Amino acid sequence: MGAAKFIRGLVRCIDPARLTVVVNTGDDETFYGLHVSPDIDTVTYTLAGAVNRAQGWGLEGETFNVLPALERFYGKPWFGLGDRDLATHLYRTERMRQGLSLSRITAEIADAFAVKSRILPMSDDRVRTFVKLRGRSAIPFQEYFVRGRARGVVEKIELRGIANARPTPAVLDAISKSAAVILAPSNPFVSLGPILQLTGVRDALRKAKSRFVVAAISPIVGGKTIKGPADKMLRGLGMEVSPLGVARLYRDIVGLFVLDNADERYVESIERLGMRAIATDTIMSTPERAATLAEVVLRTLRL
Repeated sequence: MGAAKFIRGLVRCIDPARLTVVVNTGDDETFYGLHVSPDIDTVTYTLAGAVNRAQGWGLEGETFNVLPALERFYGKPWFGLGDRDLATHLYRTERMRQGLSLSRITAEIADAFAVKSRILPMSDDRVRTFVKLRGRSAIPFQEYFVRGRARGVVEKIELRGIANARPTPAVLDAISKSAAVILAPSNPFVSLGPILQLTGVRDALRKAKSRFVVAAISPIVGGKTIKGPADKMLRGLGMEVSPLGVARLYRDIVGLFVLDNADERYVESIERLGMRAIATDTIMSTPERAATLAEVVLRTLRL
């Protein structure tokens, strides 16, 4: 998860208490009667220093004894839920059944993990991401990405419930009052897209752009993604698989676009879109390299 890696580097450069992370919830799914929020959990575990770094998700030192036992009742599992990870989902589900908002529950879970940063679900309203593949009906994102291993030609991304969903007041407040807003190197359609399509979010980012404080980091390096299906989605949706293709999606909201040195040739084309562009090393293979990237972005934003 590019966002989690970047966050891991960012908190080496700033006080974690200054950081607010707005997280996509379109990937949320129900497994075994439990509400699972994969993106929220990955960000929480990362900020807690508890994430499994090799996988990029789940908890370090996790065991998987319950999942095979569930196979007896539910059939062969395809989504990985660790034994300790289940505790998070059990707590979240119980609190939701008690009528609490996802925002409050997320804050409680973050407190339990001693996370100093603020983690905000993009909305307390339900939004579900579906992926339409060529020759098939649309399927939930997790079925496409995990169960189907991101195979098939993507024809459309559907965000069901987005028309009626609203960002929480805390999300809009964070955008308007932050010293900077950074769109991490994440999938522009299924990670950042649901957030950006919420009513009022793009307007808030346009105002922030006028203060020259909105940056984005390209998830595309050398014509492909380091991890994830963003390149396949760009291609399937008829867009250029390059930093320029991504920059075009953000031209109205981003003032600074960061791309990898391997794609330096796109700098001028991106700047013609009306944003400043810089090329640097964006490969976050270690926490140190992630911190260096964060330092470059912060320095360029003059923070």
